[in-house]
Amino acid sequence: MKSLILSVMEQYGYPGLFFLIFLENVFPPIPSEVILPFGGFLTIHTSLHIPGVVFFATLGSLAGAVVLYGVGALLNRERLTKLVDGKVGKILRLKGEDIAKADAWFRSKGRITVFFCRCVPVVRSLISIPAGMSRMKFSLFFLYTTAGTLIWNILLVSLGAFMGESWEYIAWLAGEYSHVMLIVLGISALSGGIGFYIRRKT
Repeated sequence: MKSLILSVMEQYGYPGLFFLIFLENVFPPIPSEVILPFGGFLTIHTSLHIPGVVFFATLGSLAGAVVLYGVGALLNRERLTKLVDGKVGKILRLKGEDIAKADAWFRSKGRITVFFCRCVPVVRSLISIPAGMSRMKFSLFFLYTTAGTLIWNILLVSLGAFMGESWEYIAWLAGEYSHVMLIVLGISALSGGIGFYIRRKT
């Protein structure tokens, strides 16, 4: 996959970058931590430049985020509530009121969640779905998504350009960061889930 990503960027420049970042947002296994540093590296040897790479990468990210926001809007709270009130809910030991509580939490803390999660690989894409599902105001979703995405893109593209031929080291560091963050988020989610379960039983 890595060689294909690099080939597309070398051949198609900004349009290729936009396409790859869009796919990265819709299909998280495509790594932005490879695409962005390499995009920064290309600014040294091609006609691409850092503002252009950041712009098209951000544009691709926003396009993908809007698609997933729409998916989340289709999976609205009412549909999920009906789903968990049936056999699925019995299997997962969930109730309709649990969906309401989760939705209320995202409504109160959704803005900061969207902003910070845009700087965490994999999660940066998936966070758009609960935002759409909770009907987070689109203008706010777009604003916080843009802010978080810009920080992530500027950082990795600039580091890729700074490191030059050693851009892959930045990709490696970003990959390690993503692993650590996913573990932290997993532990946090597990702790939150246990706490929520205990509160339900008391």
